[in-house]
Amino acid sequence: MAKATARHILVATEAKCNELKAAIEAGADFAQVAKENSTCPSGRQGGDLGAFGPGQMVKEFDTVVFSAPINVVQGPVKTQFGYHLLEVTSRQD
Repeated sequence: MAKATARHILVATEAKCNELKAAIEAGADFAQVAKENSTCPSGRQGGDLGAFGPGQMVKEFDTVVFSAPINVVQGPVKTQFGYHLLEVTSRQD
């Protein structure tokens, strides 16, 4: 079964999500941005979600996590929780 590890940042608005993505692409540390901005409890761990398989996260996450390139920040990804930046840190298919 496929497994992936990923980290994410959850914010309330698409505008904030885009602002944080630009900061990360300009060299800001993903984990630090997550600690300072994410509204998800995982923000305290730099956004780390640990390892999971298909179907364990919301559908919008699965779609990105099991198809996006490794170590490339994706987003904004909209879910019922808000707007996410996602980075797949590893994947075993």
